[in-house]
Amino acid sequence: MAGEITETGELYSSYVGLVYMFNLIVGTGALTMPKAFATAGWLVSLVLLVFLGFMSFVTTTFVIEAMAAANAQLRWKRMENLKEEEDDDSSTASDSDVLIRDNYERAEKRPILSVLGVNLFYFCIIVYLYGDLAIYAAAVPFSLMQVTCSATGNDSCGVEADTKYNDTDRCWGPLRRVDAYRIYLAIFTLLLGPFTFFDVQKTKYLQILTSLMRWIAFAVMIVLALVRIGHGQGEGHPPLADFSGVRNLFGVCVYSFMCQHSLPSLITPVSSKRHLTRLVFLDYVLILAFYGLLSFTAIFCFRGDSLMDMYTLNFARCDVVGLAAVRFFLGLFPVFTISTNFPIIAVTLRNNWKTLFHREGGTYPWVVDRVVFPTITLVPPVLVAFCTHDLESLVGITGAYAGTGIQYVIPAFLVYHCRRDTQLAFGCGVSNKHRSPFRHTFWVGFVLLWAFSCFIFVTANIVLSETKL
Repeated sequence: MAGEITETGELYSSYVGLVYMFNLIVGTGALTMPKAFATAGWLVSLVLLVFLGFMSFVTTTFVIEAMAAANAQLRWKRMENLKEEEDDDSSTASDSDVLIRDNYERAEKRPILSVLGVNLFYFCIIVYLYGDLAIYAAAVPFSLMQVTCSATGNDSCGVEADTKYNDTDRCWGPLRRVDAYRIYLAIFTLLLGPFTFFDVQKTKYLQILTSLMRWIAFAVMIVLALVRIGHGQGEGHPPLADFSGVRNLFGVCVYSFMCQHSLPSLITPVSSKRHLTRLVFLDYVLILAFYGLLSFTAIFCFRGDSLMDMYTLNFARCDVVGLAAVRFFLGLFPVFTISTNFPIIAVTLRNNWKTLFHREGGTYPWVVDRVVFPTITLVPPVLVAFCTHDLESLVGITGAYAGTGIQYVIPAFLVYHCRRDTQLAFGCGVSNKHRSPFRHTFWVGFVLLWAFSCFIFVTANIVLSETKL
């Protein structure tokens, strides 16, 4: 019985679930990965990418195991309720049934995670979502600025071969590039910010369109880079290793493998979960191959100092893409895709704030519910985007801190306490059908030790960088 994952809502096949997980993981982080690869060196980047992909797979199996155990307890509770309705005479129950029921009732009174653990989860997810919104709020105006602004003497083709401009360079007439960026940020906030105050629903077809655009853009970039390299026009000569770039690379890679927070809604509707772990492993192999292909074609196609924070902007150049429609499609690609995701992420963050402070049976005043929570959701990421558009650093910091908590710390604690809770409820003889292949307690300790090491490493790296400045 233990280890069954409930099946609710509209079901889909395991292979459809595989595609959904692929789309969930491969997102904005992939666009910042090429520059991080070029900065850290191709060998260091490859090793770290494979290792972090493996660690993400480990904690994904932890979450799946915890989901299965929790759903098994819910199913047992429903069965017990049915038994009580059919026969109120408890004397007819066998001794083993009574023992399991007593154990279950004791386990039911104890939460899998303590109040501290629950608050830690909400803290991590809120910080992560704030980072997401800040990245999105910066990426759209930055892309618009890069595509529409022209340096002195530049033609109408967009970004020149030398893409390193200063924010104080002229954009249109007396307006500087930074002024154009902030104008676009203000327009972005005015257009999409109000959605934070309402509920966003029925986005299925919008998400399908966004996914289609994303895969067309990725495919076009990879093909264009391969063609340039094949024609001997590749400009990239990436170093073997440069440890000064590892901090940002680490954060970008963690951010790019993030999926643990969305696994319950993704895994539950899968109709057949018999080979779920194998399919998840296959997904990670495909994602690793895709990240490697995208990043390696990028770092050998473009010089490391010319790679943009948002990789799509490298293709908004006349010398790279001759067809204007393709240049504008790739240059403005983040604008369309990120704009559709921003309201959804904002509403999710707002609801997490509301849940964190919710008291049983209590309701919020209208002003708090409709004004305060949306405001504290929207204002901080917009302020961060106003102060900086360094997307690589934003992604790196979000992944290194909030990402470490969500991807490593929470799953490790969750699976550890879930195993203890399952033994208390059902005894040692019941096995979880979806138990993680990494079932030894060593793996839980290893994940936590790795998370702690990453936190110390990234913090020390930031402090040293600031000291040098």
